[in-house]
Amino acid sequence: MIAAMTTSTTATLLLAPRINETGLQLRTAAGRRGLRAFTAASWRAPQELSGQRVHLYGGPLFADAVGGALGLGLLEPSADWLSALPRELTGRTVELTTLAAARRLSGPAFVKAPADKHFAARVYDRGDDLPGPELLGGDVPVLVSEVVRFAVEYRLFVLDGAVRAASRYSRDGELSVGAPESDASELAAFAAEVLAAATECAPLPSAAVVDVGRTPGGWAVVEANAAWASGGYACDPDAVLDVVLRAAGPLGRLPGSDRPFLRELPQVEG
Repeated sequence: MIAAMTTSTTATLLLAPRINETGLQLRTAAGRRGLRAFTAASWRAPQELSGQRVHLYGGPLFADAVGGALGLGLLEPSADWLSALPRELTGRTVELTTLAAARRLSGPAFVKAPADKHFAARVYDRGDDLPGPELLGGDVPVLVSEVVRFAVEYRLFVLDGAVRAASRYSRDGELSVGAPESDASELAAFAAEVLAAATECAPLPSAAVVDVGRTPGGWAVVEANAAWASGGYACDPDAVLDVVLRAAGPLGRLPGSDRPFLRELPQVEG
């Protein structure tokens, strides 16, 4: 069993108003180790938490709404992380570009925004099918990749370069939640390759989520995301909580090595 990270009883785990299944699990896990769990009543920073040690679990919009006022440091992988990995780990060509450039695509490609959900991440037959300039500006960064089929996909919660929890979440593009079973040893070996590469050519923050999967051509990285906004699926909630606490907590407690991975938050109005 993974030991729980020691945390002061003065710390609070703030959850978004629309709490999901993972949020419910984290609320229970937080209570077991003496943290206060606080579910926000609105999309404003709770005044009673001002000046306190706060950690957060919720989506990007909620994080942007309250993070600055609460002095949070929110870690997320760099926008170019996936495109910086070697092809032998991605299993496909991946390019970080702009939405304006992606709109000029003449054939099918998988297109997504690296962090925020500006539009549906999926295969687009042509660039014309992407949201137009009347909806989104052309300077929005997007990842464009070759179309591949993942037979099975896994979520990895990573802390300090090691996998703390793993869960299957998809089979053949359909939701399928469960613990790694027959693929467990291969998954562990591939995860070790990916995290080794992360120390060389594609650094990750100290706490993050990495999704990987198996394609007809072998194992490949799907993407990386912020742990504070990712579903835990069948992962051990205590291990997920360890990663979330590091990924979204007081800005002043972050080590310098994590500073390049800070999410830029809206300015707090005085």
